[in-house]
Amino acid sequence: MVDRPQFEAAIERLVASHALHGSESLCRLLKYLGRQAVEHPGVQVKEYQIATEVLGRQANFDPQLDSMVRVQAGRLRAKLTEYYSTEGTSDPLVIELPKGSYALIYHKRSRLPISNGTPAVAKEIAEKARNAIRNHWLVPFLGAALLVAFAVIGWLVLGRKGQSPVVAASASAAAAPYRIFWNGFVTVHDEPWVIFSNAAFVGRPDTGMRYYDSAKDGKALILDHYTGVGEVLAVHNLDQVFGMLHESLRVKRGSLFSLDDAKNNDLIFIGSPSENLTLLDVPGTREFVFERVNEGPRAGNMEIVNVHPRQGEQGKYIATASNVPLTEDYALVALVHGLNPEHSELILAGTTTIGTQAAVEFVTRENYLNELLQRMKVLKPTDLRPFEAVIQVKVARGVPVESSLVALRVLDK
Repeated sequence: MVDRPQFEAAIERLVASHALHGSESLCRLLKYLGRQAVEHPGVQVKEYQIATEVLGRQANFDPQLDSMVRVQAGRLRAKLTEYYSTEGTSDPLVIELPKGSYALIYHKRSRLPISNGTPAVAKEIAEKARNAIRNHWLVPFLGAALLVAFAVIGWLVLGRKGQSPVVAASASAAAAPYRIFWNGFVTVHDEPWVIFSNAAFVGRPDTGMRYYDSAKDGKALILDHYTGVGEVLAVHNLDQVFGMLHESLRVKRGSLFSLDDAKNNDLIFIGSPSENLTLLDVPGTREFVFERVNEGPRAGNMEIVNVHPRQGEQGKYIATASNVPLTEDYALVALVHGLNPEHSELILAGTTTIGTQAAVEFVTRENYLNELLQRMKVLKPTDLRPFEAVIQVKVARGVPVESSLVALRVLDK
């Protein structure tokens, strides 16, 4: 049985560890779960409790609509594993958060691992080696030990073959552009919110849907749980990059987002203001802005307006007409200050869902990131300033195949 002081000391070591450094929300969650484990042993902690008592959610919190608690628990679980496999390898007490539960468990180490991370069975090999020397069986034993060593190496190599190319890149210098560009989103505050668009539609999927128009649709039933393929693939790309950086994201659809969230978090918006309506209520761009075409054959389409065109730049950027296959789109990539100047907003949005996908690819692919950073003369994270950029996107069969930077403004701090 582990006594309370020993358990609480283990919690404090975790809170002070490098693994949890800078993750205030995870530290709060760990301390809360630690108190619950001591004061109410054997009692399962409810998701609603954590949301309202630890993470600041309101009394109307619905875990079916908001996955924040599950995301935070997953992050904490990963951090515990990271800690006990690195700086906590010598800790006598191991604290775990089992999957599917919000109750901490703990146990004493039955055997301390060797400092270099070799599996504990290596200790037994070392002991047998000493016995072999005493018994004149050194040569046969070394042969057997060599086979074990090869087996362990093979296991380590094979165990890493399943990693994606993006994750595998994290151990190489090729990850430098990611670390420079994304530094402010992974080191300064808690994990950022990704807000993806889910526009309001009327109609039915089986008979046809269109955007909701308040002027003529009145009290028509609104469907707000559909989003574009570009947004879906965009979230996937962002998740891969943050996984490479050993960080995580919180994902929320635009209609469920609140201004309180905007004040207290770094934000990544996916989708234009025509669908991601939250963008209308938070600081946006000032050099390149989305506007809806009001008249002419393109009425109703979205375009990006260049407020102060420079020599060689277009005054407006608009995608291929909607009555023919999409072959070209334009997208906005912008880093601006949030409602709270201490926080940042990254806006990634095309005039169509395919353009939105391309905007996210532009900041999650090394070649595009390199181009963007070089154009802004950014060599280290502290060089990165707020900016707005327009990219031209070539599309083939509904897929963005090539993007290029056509206009850029680096803004004052």
